[in-house]
Amino acid sequence: MPQFLRLALVLGGLLAICAANGPVRAADLEDLYSSQTIVNGKYEKNRQAGFKRCLDAVLVRVSGDQRLPAKPQMAALRDKAGSFVAGFRYRDRMEGIPNHDDQGTYDRPHNLYCQYKPADIDPVLASLGSRPWLTGRPRLAVFLATERGTQHFVLDADDERDVLMRESFGNAAAPLAMQVAFPTVAQLSQAGLADQALRNAEMTKLDTAAKKAGADQALAGSLVWSDEELGWIADWRLAMAGKTYIWQVRGVSFDEAFRVAMRGAAQILSGNGRP
Repeated sequence: MPQFLRLALVLGGLLAICAANGPVRAADLEDLYSSQTIVNGKYEKNRQAGFKRCLDAVLVRVSGDQRLPAKPQMAALRDKAGSFVAGFRYRDRMEGIPNHDDQGTYDRPHNLYCQYKPADIDPVLASLGSRPWLTGRPRLAVFLATERGTQHFVLDADDERDVLMRESFGNAAAPLAMQVAFPTVAQLSQAGLADQALRNAEMTKLDTAAKKAGADQALAGSLVWSDEELGWIADWRLAMAGKTYIWQVRGVSFDEAFRVAMRGAAQILSGNGRP
C-alpha cells in the first residue's frame, strides 16, 4: 500500500474516533501532534537534545499520561528521537535584537518546534502501554484561594494584580493542549465562593459555578506561601466520574505549582489514573 494512502487511512480512522467521542479540543490533529522546546542556537548537537525533549513532550501531550517520560523504555526511544520528527522549524527568541560582538546568530536562544505524524507517534505510545487521548479536552475553570502571610485572595478574571498568575496558568495548560478560564468577581460572589468558602466547597458546587464561568468543569486549589519550605504549598482537587482526586506539591514557585495542577488534571481526565 502506498505510504500516502496508509497515512490517509490512519488519519481517517483518527477523525472517525474523534467524531464518535467528541472533538479534540486542540485546533486539529496537526496541532495536537506537535511540541516545542528551547535550544541554544541551531547547532546539530543542541537540535538532537531538543528532539529528545520534544519527544517526551509530544508523548505526554497526545496521551495525557505524565508517567511516560519516566519509563525505562524511553532511554532507547530518545536515542532515535529525531527519527520520529516529520518536520521542524526555529524561531529566534531574541528576534529584532542585534547580535552582540561575542554572540553569533547560532548562539542565540531559539524555540524549536517539532511536528509529528500520528502514524509515527501512536505506535510509540502503544509500545509504552499508552494510547492517544482524542476525546474533547474540557476547558477548566480555576478556583484558587491564595494565602501569603496576612494576604488572602481568590484568583479572578478581573484583578490586574492577578495577570501574571493567569498568564502562568495558561502557559501551563498549553503544552497539554488544554485551556483554562477564571471566574469573575461577580460570579464568585453570586456563588458565595469567598476565600474560606472556596476551600471548603464541594466539587459539585464548583463544577456548577465553572459552567457559569464559560468552562466545562472546575479545577480547585489552594496556594499557601511557606517560609519553611521556601516556596508555595499547593493543594489541588478535581472531580471525575463521581470521584474527587486530590494531589499536592510543596516548596515550589507558582509557575511550577500551576504546571503540577495541569499535569494532574490531564492525568485524571485522560483516564490514566491518579496524578
